[in-house]
Amino acid sequence: MRSDATPPPSTGAPGADVTHALGAAWRAHWSHVVALLVAQFASPDLAEDAAGDAFEAAARTWPRDGVPANPGAWLLTSARRRVLDRLRAQAVHRRKEPLMVVDDEMRALAAAAQDPGAHVADEQLRLVLTCCHPALAPADRVAMTLRFVVGLGTADIARLQLVQHTAMSARLTRAKKRLATTGVPFVVPPPGQLAERLDAVTTVLYLLFTAGYQPADVPGGLRVDLADEAVRLTRELDLLLGGSPRVRVLLALMLLQHSRRDARLDDDGRLVLLPDQDRARWHTEDIREGVALLAAVPALDGLAEDHRLQALAAAEHATAPTAADTRWDVIARLYAQLETRTGSPVVRLARAVAVAEADGPDAGLAVLDGLDDALAHHHRLPAVRGELLLRAGRGADAVAELERALTLVPDTAERHHLQARLAEARSATP
Repeated sequence: MRSDATPPPSTGAPGADVTHALGAAWRAHWSHVVALLVAQFASPDLAEDAAGDAFEAAARTWPRDGVPANPGAWLLTSARRRVLDRLRAQAVHRRKEPLMVVDDEMRALAAAAQDPGAHVADEQLRLVLTCCHPALAPADRVAMTLRFVVGLGTADIARLQLVQHTAMSARLTRAKKRLATTGVPFVVPPPGQLAERLDAVTTVLYLLFTAGYQPADVPGGLRVDLADEAVRLTRELDLLLGGSPRVRVLLALMLLQHSRRDARLDDDGRLVLLPDQDRARWHTEDIREGVALLAAVPALDGLAEDHRLQALAAAEHATAPTAADTRWDVIARLYAQLETRTGSPVVRLARAVAVAEADGPDAGLAVLDGLDDALAHHHRLPAVRGELLLRAGRGADAVAELERALTLVPDTAERHHLQARLAEARSATP
């Protein structure tokens, strides 16, 4: 059983074109193949194993036979055959049926693959709606969707949800067992039941968007393709629901944050903080659309109001002509409202940054008090504290915090930024 989504090793000696094709197929088709197999056979473990087998087969045969014209179809066909082979072997072993009878049943099962939701036009959105089943715990729905539809690895999902890798692995295992043992129907809900899944779906879409801007060891340092896909799926959901304010406010939030995608890293892949970004590289059409959507949405409730407050803060950044013109006091008030609503330690961390910009580093440091237990494994708490200590002239304390941040941060563009700040802190320490 494959515990995580990791590219298969190449067992031959492919040329550069085949190696590139395998990597591109992994990024483009892994989650698609797994999701379709889960939707058809309702067995996540079986789907993951079969998809992994299909990619390993590709790594063996494509160097010899060439890359197929439609890699996604080739992989899906190969993976589906492996599922049917395993089901056939299990049926023969369990029931001792004649092989011919079992083969007839397997062919019927393969032919019975139905469109999982004809009223939802977009295939990927259908799969998101399918995974967000109310019979699963809310956190499990989110984790299952990010794992089997989006294709994020367990470690990435754990980082997004601020839990340990082992805890997330256990959560996914429990959710898969629940699917297997309770007979939860793995189908798209009818139109009248879409609303009850909306909070889970919008949570998944925003986490998918956020994953795009988690610095990663990929070309370019970010997975902007994930953020693009989240925006696209949110637009599809908006069309499906006919302009739901709960969806439109999420779309506004995404567009306002997505507008800065080309300015977040420099040409060498190093992180560029928001105040230092070249605003000429921001996408003004996204900003205009996001602001217009936000202006048309009233105050909401529940998760949608949390998204609205975040979007209002993002709009303050997006519409400020320069970094110096940013209304940090307004942003700090918005985060204070959001923290009151959610109690989220991550929101409090963001509020501390805004307070520090508005009232000075000591005020921001005071907001950070008491967060260590809640964010014990989150590198951004010591990173922010170290930055504020450095601004406050407390170089030795800043060094200790930044060194701690470096022990927690993944090996990404953020690490290079923290190393640079640590060097400055050391130089400022007698």
